[in-house]
Amino acid sequence: MDSIWIEGGKTLEGKIPISGAKNAALTLIPCALLTDEPLTLGNLPRLADVDSFGHLMNELGVSTQVSGKKAGEFKRKITYSGADISSTVAPYELVRKMRASILVLGPMLARMGEATVSLPGGCAIGDRPIDLHLKALEAMGAEIELAEGYVKATAPKGKLPGGDFEFPVVSVGATENAVMGAVLCEGTTQLFNAAREPEIVDLCNCLVAMGADIEGIGSSHLTIKGVEALHGADYEVMPDRIEAGSYACAAGITGGSIELVGARASDMLATTNALAAAGMLTEFTDDGIKVTATEKLRPLAISTAPYPGFATDMQAQFMAMMTLADGDSYLEETIFENRYMHVPELRRMGAEIETRGRSAIVRGVDGLTGAKVMATDLRASMSLVIAGLAAKGETEVLRVYHLDRGYERLEEKLAGVGATIERRSGG
Repeated sequence: MDSIWIEGGKTLEGKIPISGAKNAALTLIPCALLTDEPLTLGNLPRLADVDSFGHLMNELGVSTQVSGKKAGEFKRKITYSGADISSTVAPYELVRKMRASILVLGPMLARMGEATVSLPGGCAIGDRPIDLHLKALEAMGAEIELAEGYVKATAPKGKLPGGDFEFPVVSVGATENAVMGAVLCEGTTQLFNAAREPEIVDLCNCLVAMGADIEGIGSSHLTIKGVEALHGADYEVMPDRIEAGSYACAAGITGGSIELVGARASDMLATTNALAAAGMLTEFTDDGIKVTATEKLRPLAISTAPYPGFATDMQAQFMAMMTLADGDSYLEETIFENRYMHVPELRRMGAEIETRGRSAIVRGVDGLTGAKVMATDLRASMSLVIAGLAAKGETEVLRVYHLDRGYERLEEKLAGVGATIERRSGG
């Protein structure tokens, strides 16, 4: 099994190209199920999750064609053609690898009138039930049955009539499934307390490009008027705000300066505000965002929250950075109840972190020491890499398949700004 090896202590300087957003890509790909015309997605990152979702789409009868891939380039295009859907069953063998697979439920139900999807897998970062996905679809007229680890959804008359639903708590995935389920309804659907993440805006913009009628994009109140059919489109995936924030933390912990080429400042204001509060200089350039560590890192008080609050997907990376801050930092994880699994590994590197339930106190230390550590989930993996970049000596991060799910060409990008990092086989 591969591992990532890092010799820490190098100041990172230079430019890192930001890839297309993993979380947006996994939402846009199932849109191909909504039309019999081709959907071409550009700026798709080369990630294990994107490839896994492609395999699932193939299983359902959607063909894929890759183009625009040249040596040394980070961007690629894939055309998804769903003219002949051959199956409405998303099997356990594919769905178990990735939680985002549940996002085929809404579009398949909307177009085919039925969908059977295995209950999903993904990172072990806490209980992430899909009850809100199902309740939203039921509000639109779907009949839902749970049996033998599968969700079976049907539209009694072949098409969903549409309806209104208010999310009791903000849910990104449920909002995405509901929006895709609503675009082909016979009537109008209103979603209240909908998630507002940039990835959902990206989804809505893509659906509008395909002919959907959606009002209130970017707000918590979405009105979706069902249309008879959607057509194909050529759409560019938004830049990955979580990847950009992760590399910003790498600049901060190493006392460096990195320009995040392609990053979109409007998508990540909570992150850039936190970087500024930590004493980093953030400059918005024509090409993206430049982040520079100008002084000893200041401690922070951070609480995760739905967008536009501080993203839960950035909590682990900021925790790693705060291990070298000048004082005590306080973190509160409000989204998932089991998202501190990176803490024991950071402690192995000399970090002083105390957790109490969903709260954590990070007491800044003078330095970290390299160690062999084990990744437990995607963002935890990146926190260990960030810590390793600043640690004295060598760090080896095991279970890097987690990293491969969400960070495109990690070693290449970090080596390009001065890190001593490589992938080794057999770790």
